[in-house]
Amino acid sequence: MMRVSTDVFVVGAGGAGMYAAISAAREGADVIVADKSLISRGGATIMAQMTVASAVGHEEPDHWTHHLADTIEAGHSLCNEELSAILCEESVTRIHEMDEWKVGWARVEGRMTQVHAPGHGLKRCVYVDYLNTGPAVARALRGEVAQRPGIRRASGLAVIEIVVQDGEAVGAVAIDVESGETVLVEAGAIVMAAGGLTKLYKRNSASINMGGEAYAMALRAGAELIDMEFVQFFPIGHLAPRMVGMDPIMWDPFRYKVGGRLLNGEFEEFIHNYGASDGGNYTARRDVASYAIYKEVEEGRGSPHGGVWLSFDHISEEVMKEKFGPMIGRLAKNGIDLQKQAIEVSPIAHYHMGGIRVDTEMKTRIPGLYAAGEAVGGANGATRLSGNAIPEAFVFGERAGKFGAAFAKGRARAPIDEAAATIVLSEPKSQLQKNAEPDGSATALMTELQALMWDKVGLFRTGEKLEQALERIREMQSDDLRNITIPDDEPFNQALLDWYELRAGLLCAESITLAAINRTESRGAHQREDIPDASPEFERNQTIEMSGDDMVTGWAEVPRISYTLEEKQAAVI
Repeated sequence: MMRVSTDVFVVGAGGAGMYAAISAAREGADVIVADKSLISRGGATIMAQMTVASAVGHEEPDHWTHHLADTIEAGHSLCNEELSAILCEESVTRIHEMDEWKVGWARVEGRMTQVHAPGHGLKRCVYVDYLNTGPAVARALRGEVAQRPGIRRASGLAVIEIVVQDGEAVGAVAIDVESGETVLVEAGAIVMAAGGLTKLYKRNSASINMGGEAYAMALRAGAELIDMEFVQFFPIGHLAPRMVGMDPIMWDPFRYKVGGRLLNGEFEEFIHNYGASDGGNYTARRDVASYAIYKEVEEGRGSPHGGVWLSFDHISEEVMKEKFGPMIGRLAKNGIDLQKQAIEVSPIAHYHMGGIRVDTEMKTRIPGLYAAGEAVGGANGATRLSGNAIPEAFVFGERAGKFGAAFAKGRARAPIDEAAATIVLSEPKSQLQKNAEPDGSATALMTELQALMWDKVGLFRTGEKLEQALERIREMQSDDLRNITIPDDEPFNQALLDWYELRAGLLCAESITLAAINRTESRGAHQREDIPDASPEFERNQTIEMSGDDMVTGWAEVPRISYTLEEKQAAVI
């Protein structure tokens, strides 16, 4: 067993994790930032090809309080307004800091180019370009991480458990993916920045890493989760034909910039049949578009792969090239010509509004345990405002690193009892068999779980479907997970890693499903066909914690603040 020590241990190396590492290091802390894939290459940030919301006021006068108002409105009365205000106000500083780090925000005559995105009252969203915003952000942060002293990078390190002693987080147990060696990390503070759980759904825009491990580890460590029922589904995610190297939600700006027609399997427009006017432009709300697509497919009028058609054949080639020149070329490399063919789209799981419950310092109720980015719950309420994901990574990552470092520097640390790691690793021990052939059960069960979550805990829910899902999830936890055969004679034991990932995924799936059962209303991203209306009774956040092996839910008042919409101002260049 390898033992290492650090002031701040950051779990996850996407945008939030790298920002947390940078922030902790400039506070003078020794930092290890770890990722089970490559540093800066996993998670959601590098996949993002869209825009970043911030009231920098370069395109038109703005102020962060107006960004806050739009965020709160999108959140359907469930935003933790303290966190939302921090997100909106500090995003301006973080955008300028990223500019200093040469991220390359698009500019015209010295001013950052900003565009309008759904839910915003004005042009507020910056970008690098329509293909490379996420990769550019990852590259800039990766460069800062590489050049700052005090940061050690650990790629290929799968963290499986937070170690808690005397009620405080003191480190973590991890497995070196390549060698299979157990690594015990002693830390003054741990930042959970491996957020996201949309991989748990059959159709999703997630990276392979986003299976909910951060939420599961925090829950098992004694932290609370919040708002787990709110999974955001993007209405027109790419379905077919096969497309490589492009964001599956890329069709959004195409549609609202030039107008793409949504057609059912019979090549008929259908949005107007669901109480909305579309008319070839992006005017129908996302929830309406999602519901309409869902119903067309359910009633047998879907496209061949179970979605609907998105057609641009009424838009001239000149207009398409003017608006999306580089993207048209990238599509051509994928064999897609929008002048000659429609593509298939479908709602896909895209983002998770819930997560780990934290205070304004990103601290959980477990001393020493912090969270950042999409791992944090509460700031976005029941629906995330478009463009808020990347600034959330910047702002919450910076705060988690800063406050985590301060906590670590003032803390007396005792060595971790090695028995803690032994207990963690003993859970699947009875299932390890020398020279066994991996039976594929973990991956097969994950595939089943993804289908179950899509079919019964997906875009539109009912009490009956949710109860069926909960029963099967708990059966998978108590029976199927415990009957998997895992070979233990290989250095690279992917079957064992799959087992831990499945364990975390099942715990997250249970939390989503249980929370959805309890919220007997429809609100934001949580839509129940059997209870279609929202209720004032449920203008509350739902919490989840563990009591032994049992999951316990509760309700909490939504944190509110008083604020005034300040005068919008144009940036001075």
